[in-house]
Amino acid sequence: MTILVTGGLGFIGTNFILGHLASGGDRVVNLDLATYAGNLGNLSHLPAESHLFVRGDVCDADLAARILKEHRPRAVVHLAAESHVDRSIAGPAAFIQTNVVGTFALLEAARAYWDGLGAAEKDSFRFLYVSTDEVYGSLGPDEAPFTEDSPCAPNSPYSASKASGDHLARAYYRTYGFPSLVTHCSNNYGPYQFPEKFIPLMIINAMDERPLPVYGDGRQVRDWIHVEDHARALSLVLDKGAPGETYNAGGRAELVNLEVLERICSILDRLSPRKGGSQHLDLAVHVTDRPGHDRRYAVDCGKIERELGFRPAYAFPDGLESTVEWYRVNRGWVESVTSGEYRDWMRSHYGQEG
Repeated sequence: MTILVTGGLGFIGTNFILGHLASGGDRVVNLDLATYAGNLGNLSHLPAESHLFVRGDVCDADLAARILKEHRPRAVVHLAAESHVDRSIAGPAAFIQTNVVGTFALLEAARAYWDGLGAAEKDSFRFLYVSTDEVYGSLGPDEAPFTEDSPCAPNSPYSASKASGDHLARAYYRTYGFPSLVTHCSNNYGPYQFPEKFIPLMIINAMDERPLPVYGDGRQVRDWIHVEDHARALSLVLDKGAPGETYNAGGRAELVNLEVLERICSILDRLSPRKGGSQHLDLAVHVTDRPGHDRRYAVDCGKIERELGFRPAYAFPDGLESTVEWYRVNRGWVESVTSGEYRDWMRSHYGQEG
């Protein structure tokens, strides 16, 4: 058996594929354009019989159709996306192209493939669209976490583009009976995350004695889920979820951004003390907040826990400690992704070298 994963060279895709294969899962065909945030080296150790990489654009419906016809997957896990809010503010067109047009192209190719399957294969086929809690918008400090029934109210070009994919996946189920599922995850952290995102950016900058840029007052609240827990949630939804349903996956770890930064710095103070007795937190600098910055995200993950038996394995303190240690040990990986385009982005966005 085979599954098709799009965006498998990215952070979540890499961890999903590694977890899937480690648990004895199906062979993976990995469709990825290998953009700045994808790294083929993440999966280069995998044997060809279990992982096939295909370089290509998710917007290329003909390519997707050929892959589906040749490899006949039992499922599609659609992770390919432009995902960085700051980049969506600076250049929204790429987000519309990949996240909206690309999702539509893949849905059309998958629907045509599904239509041609025999009855048993058709009944067992699944299309999993991996979305984000950001489609729900922002919560007030005392509001209950978002549920699967919360309305979409996106506040950035990124989240609006992902919400479009949510609506498309739902419409294909309602209109065609196409067996799509949708997941919304909270903020991910863990190994292999491209260091434009908050936690790896802070870890790497702190290790390199660079400024730690904190948006606004730093009091934004996020719920954090370790990427390996998220990958397990995706596997559960793929194997046990009901077509047409949406599932929220969170880590039950709501924290203020400044508190996360303080914890990172405390870990590094213990593991890699700075010379002269200074603390890593002394490197923090407050920068102008991003436009439309959502104040708080949190998801109610009761549904996936009740119906599919999901439980996060990582408590946030333990997960954060292992994440900091991973970036400390894997400096070669860090150096391989923090050159060229990354340095240009850091220079233009934060006014510092990458």
